[in-house]
Amino acid sequence: MNVVTEKIKMLCADKNISVEELAEGSGLTTEQVNLIIGSEKIPSLAPLIKIARALGVRLGTFLDDSEDLGPVINRKHDSSQSVTFSSQLTENNSHMDFFSLAARKTGRHMEPFIINIKAADDGKNTSSHEGEEFLYVLEGTIVVHYGAEKYELNEGDSIYYDSIVNHLVASANGSPAKILGIVYSPM
Repeated sequence: MNVVTEKIKMLCADKNISVEELAEGSGLTTEQVNLIIGSEKIPSLAPLIKIARALGVRLGTFLDDSEDLGPVINRKHDSSQSVTFSSQLTENNSHMDFFSLAARKTGRHMEPFIINIKAADDGKNTSSHEGEEFLYVLEGTIVVHYGAEKYELNEGDSIYYDSIVNHLVASANGSPAKILGIVYSPM
């Protein structure tokens, strides 16, 4: 099991919430919740945000690994473990590795990540969730599918959007890319 699904199970047990109640509260089906908590893969951000809301916790609760109340500093030479979110609940279609820049900060409302995008995606596996996202391209070129639009961004470009609109971020031309991504999801 991964740390995210273990924390979901722990929170459900602590709050005495069944799979059926979690599904109802999150707007997911019981089958989807069972896939998430029984999987070795971490699901995409959209269902995690819904689960966090149903459990009454921040999205970052699933990634927290300490109780630091003060500022969190990440040094360039520090290595952090990546988290790979799958693109779909039912498929192993991961194409991004997320390196949290604030995993040790409790009480946060934003989730800053360095994201390595491994390969191009066909744009069919979009997601949507409440909140906002800011992306800044550090290396390479990305394509952002946003609703019916498609935006190509190069190194130094950025985009800020409402994440309730169906969206997908992918590398352009099958080449890897690296971005700074900041996700805000209201509690």
